[in-house]
Amino acid sequence: TFAATPWPGAAAGPAKAPVAQKDQTKALLQFQKDLASVLALRTEAEPLLGAALLARPLVNPPEVLTYHALLERASRNDDAGPQVAWARLADCDTKADACPNAEALATLQKQAPDNAAVWLLKLGVDGHNNASKAEVRADLTRAANAKLYDDYLGASLKALANSVTQLPPPADTFNPLQGAGAPGVQMVLVFGLASAQPMPGFQATAKYCDENKEDASVVTDCLKLAKVLEWGSSPLGRSLGLHLRETLSTDTSDQASAKTARLNLIWQMQRFAQLNLQAQGDKATAQKLLMLARSGGTEMSVILASLRAYGMPPEAPAGWEPSKPQQ
Repeated sequence: TFAATPWPGAAAGPAKAPVAQKDQTKALLQFQKDLASVLALRTEAEPLLGAALLARPLVNPPEVLTYHALLERASRNDDAGPQVAWARLADCDTKADACPNAEALATLQKQAPDNAAVWLLKLGVDGHNNASKAEVRADLTRAANAKLYDDYLGASLKALANSVTQLPPPADTFNPLQGAGAPGVQMVLVFGLASAQPMPGFQATAKYCDENKEDASVVTDCLKLAKVLEWGSSPLGRSLGLHLRETLSTDTSDQASAKTARLNLIWQMQRFAQLNLQAQGDKATAQKLLMLARSGGTEMSVILASLRAYGMPPEAPAGWEPSKPQQ
C-alpha cells in the first residue's frame, strides 16, 4: 500500500538504472554482497544502513546479511536516527499485507513527530486499514502542523554513496563501452537502490483532500500541508504540495504560481534524469553526482545542486511544455 504509486499530477521520478545484461546483473549482485559483507563488520548506524540497502535485493543471503539483521543492528545504535526506522518500514511481509512495518512506524512517531512524512504514511495505513474517520482526519492535522517533510532519501543516498567506495567494482559489473567505468557502476547502485525506499501515502492524501473539499477545515489543513510539502525533501512530495495548492486554492494568482512551480519541477526532474543518463557514459559526471549524493542533503537539494553544477537553470524556459510520455 505504500509503494510510490503515481497520483494525478505527480512529477516523474529520476531515471531508473539501465537494464543490465544477465551476467552483469549477476556480477552486480555479487558485488553488492561483497560490499555488504565488508560494511557488516562496522558498528556505526550509517554503514550498517548502507549495507542493508545493498543487501536488500540479494536472494537468500546469509542470516547476518539480511536486510532485517543489518537494520536491527543499526537501530540499536545511539546514532540511529529516524532514517534507520524509515528503512525498516520496508522490512515487512507484503504477501501477509503487513507493510509497512508497524513497529517502525510507531518508532517514527516517537522519533520524528514534527515530520509530515510520518503522518502521511500513517494516513495511508489508516485509510487502508479502514480506521475511523476521526483517526484519518487527525493524521492530516498532524501532517499539516508538522515543521518539515523528509522521507530520508537524502540520508539513504549519503549512506550508499559512502558505502559503494569500500571496494572497487569488478570489471564484469560494467560495460567497458559505456565509458563511465567504476564511478558509473557506483552511481547506478546509489541512485537505483535509494529510489527503492518506502514512500508515504501521497495518493491517499491527494484523494482524501479531493474527496473532502466541501469541508472548509479539511481544505485549510490540506493547504497548510501543501506549504510544508513544497519546502520538503522530495520532488514527489513537492509535486503533491503544488497539486493541492493548484486544485484547492481559491486565489487565481496562487493557482497560477503553483502551476508554474509544478512545471519547473517537472523540468528539473527531466534535466536531472538527463544528467543521470549522461553519467552512465561519462566518468566525470558520475563522480560529480556521487560527490553530491555524499553531501548528505535531501533528495531535492542533491537534484538542484546537480543542475547548478552543470549550469542548468532551475526554471523551465518560457513556453516550455513537458513532452508527453511515449505510449
